[in-house]
Amino acid sequence: MGEYLRFLIPENASVLEIGCAGGERLAALKPRRGVGVDFSPKIVEAARRNFPHLDFLAQGIDDLECSETFDYVVVNNVIGYADDLQKVFCRIKKVCRPETKVILIYHSHLWRPFLKVAGWLGARRKWPQQHWLARKDIENFLYLEDFVVVRRAQRFLVPFYIPLVSWFFNKYLVHIPGLRDMALDHILVIKPDGPRRSREDISVSVVVPCRNEKGNLEQIITRTPRMGKRTEIIFVEGHSRDGTLQECYRLKEVYADKDIKVLAQKGEGKGNAVREGFAAASGDVLMILDADLTVPPESLEEFYNALVSGKGEFINGSRLVYQMEKEAMRFLNMMANKFFSVMLTYLLGQYLKDTLCGTKVLWREDYLKIEEGRRYFGDFDPFGDFDLLFGAAKLNLKIVEIPVHYKSRVYGTTQIRRFEHGWLLLKMTFFAMRKIKFV
Repeated sequence: MGEYLRFLIPENASVLEIGCAGGERLAALKPRRGVGVDFSPKIVEAARRNFPHLDFLAQGIDDLECSETFDYVVVNNVIGYADDLQKVFCRIKKVCRPETKVILIYHSHLWRPFLKVAGWLGARRKWPQQHWLARKDIENFLYLEDFVVVRRAQRFLVPFYIPLVSWFFNKYLVHIPGLRDMALDHILVIKPDGPRRSREDISVSVVVPCRNEKGNLEQIITRTPRMGKRTEIIFVEGHSRDGTLQECYRLKEVYADKDIKVLAQKGEGKGNAVREGFAAASGDVLMILDADLTVPPESLEEFYNALVSGKGEFINGSRLVYQMEKEAMRFLNMMANKFFSVMLTYLLGQYLKDTLCGTKVLWREDYLKIEEGRRYFGDFDPFGDFDLLFGAAKLNLKIVEIPVHYKSRVYGTTQIRRFEHGWLLLKMTFFAMRKIKFV
């Protein structure tokens, strides 16, 4: 469990662990600010001696009192001991900010008879009587206190050591649908429901990677809605041969009343163009809009509303809901999109219908965290879609999809090389399986 918590929680975060025991798990997370809570004064005193750089409080879960807020709150196998779980979640909410993630770990009720027998045999430490709650019961309490479930996970099919067997079951078989419901430990990652900040204070940056898209640029300017207190459009021109860069500069002068930036891309590829555009962006909200106009610029307002209302923290476009225009997507491309949607839904633990839609929206502060944590996956994605999705999943951002009407291209030609790029995406998927699923 410690390794999985280190995957979920980056170093230098502020962390509150409820049910911290001796403090070893909390210390292993290397928090910038770490506070542990346990009901046993003796255990808390020992934790203070062993980890003087952390703070520890002797409190029961029903008596939680803390005046701080944290980036992460870990509730470690203690909810079954609460007298009033709804009040407990109400108290937990007081130590959360809108972007805080709560990691809720609890034993599956299916293991109740086995753990009882283990206690009788002395193979397990005896604990006070507890409530055994099904997942639906827990999620009902969360709903009542305005928490949203971001992802679910399971650990430990074999919670005792058998050479090779326990390793194989706990690392691989625990992720198989059907078997995973039989795991001992279940994990819910949750967040408080609601917006992060007032709409009136939010600025927006729309990044438009463009290569050989001269004929589409003016429509992007005229059709992109004004969002928030200020909306800037950033064209990142990628070594075009049709005069796209010159057209960007011309339109910047023609539409001098609009906030337009023009960047000549230093690197290559769409993923690099997005990163260069985000680096130059000044908005609180970052958006990606493909210059081919296959996703209407007007739909960006729906993405904006979903983000700032708190419905999601990473808004992804989906082209596979509405009927699309003829020739908008070839048959093999459609099949590839459906395949990768199934694979990434399994990998990320959140439902995705369309992983390769270029339109994506997120908070700038979250992108900076994705950028900082990019070393975990490496610089492996030339397109940028998987890079952002994998980074969002590691940060436990709530991913929400907005269906869009996918249009046929009216200017230029597609820059997708189906077989070459499909093979690359497949390799990235299996690479991420090891880094995300089998940690």
